[in-house]
Amino acid sequence: QVQLVESGGGLVQAGDSLRLSCAASGRTVINMVMAWFRQAPGKEREFVSGISGGGRDTANADSVKGRFTISRDNAKNTVYLQMNSLKPEDTAVYYCAAGPAIMFRQAPHYAYWGQGTQVTVSS
Repeated sequence: QVQLVESGGGLVQAGDSLRLSCAASGRTVINMVMAWFRQAPGKEREFVSGISGGGRDTANADSVKGRFTISRDNAKNTVYLQMNSLKPEDTAVYYCAAGPAIMFRQAPHYAYWGQGTQVTVSS
């Protein structure tokens, strides 16, 4: 089993930046795709950004391209999401996910999920 714990969320103003972290424990995630999803009130959980096990391949939702960057440090069993130029519409609970995913953007392809961290962006 893999346990994922997100951190780094908070309350910021539009245009600010945040860096989210997801620390994995229980087993290594070197061979796993990792991703960030988010869920706003009244909306379905949506894909934000994903990264391959080796960190070479990434994918981003159109809504965050050019603003968010995903990265990973396999030595620390940790994945990050650097969020710049935050907008009020980025407000959501952000979830870290991991698994042997083939399709980065599809939530059912991820076996493990964190509890989420709240990101609130005021205008």
